[in-house]
Amino acid sequence: MPMTRKQLDAQLGGAARAWLDEALAEAAHTAFHEDTAPATRYAVPAWELRFAAAGRHCGLEYADSVRALLLLEARAGLPAVTRLYEQGTAAERRAVLLTLHRLDLGPTALPLVEDALRTNDTRLVAAAVGPYAAAHLDAHQWRHAILKCLFTGVPVDAVDGLARRARGDAELARMLGDFAAERTAAGRTVPHDLSHVLALTAPAPFPEQGRPHPPTEES
Repeated sequence: MPMTRKQLDAQLGGAARAWLDEALAEAAHTAFHEDTAPATRYAVPAWELRFAAAGRHCGLEYADSVRALLLLEARAGLPAVTRLYEQGTAAERRAVLLTLHRLDLGPTALPLVEDALRTNDTRLVAAAVGPYAAAHLDAHQWRHAILKCLFTGVPVDAVDGLARRARGDAELARMLGDFAAERTAAGRTVPHDLSHVLALTAPAPFPEQGRPHPPTEES
C-alpha cells in the first residue's frame, strides 16, 4: 500500500524531500490550471516527467508512493493516466494501477486494467486486481481475473473484495472446477489458492432469525 506524505517525509533524505516538494508543486499547478493546454501537442506537464524519475530521486522502494501522490496532487484524468501507463515501465504502470481507485475516473480506466490482466507480469496482475477492479470489472471479467491470478501464481489475497464477489458465484465455481480438471489431466499441480476461492463460492447460509420456533406443550 502506498505511503502517505507524512510517512514519506519521515523516510526520505533532505534532497529527496526537496525534490518531492518541487514535484508536488508542479502537479498542483497542473491541477489548478487544468484547462491550460500544453504549448505543443508533444509537450507534457512537468510533473509527468517527475513521475518517471521518482525512483531515481526518491529510491525504488518509495517510488510507488511518490507516484501515487503525484497522480493525486495533479488530479490526473484519463488522458494523463493512459499516457503514463502506455509509455511507462512496468514499475510506472504498477503505480498507475495501484492509484486508479483514488482518482475520479469512474469505469473509464478499465482498458488499463484489462491490458495488465493480459500480461504475465505478476506485479501488474497483482496491482490490477485491487479496489478499482473490484468496483468496476463486470462478473465475466472478474472471474477471468481470478483465473489469471491462479495461472500466474499471484496470491488471491491480492484480490480486493474476493469474498464478497465470490460468494454464491456458481459460474466461478464451475470455471474453477474446469481449471483444476485441466491441470490434473495435464499432470500439473493445482494451485493451493484454488480450493480457498472455491470454498468462498458457496452460497451464504440462511439467517437464523425468522425461523419458526417448535410448538410448546401449552400451545
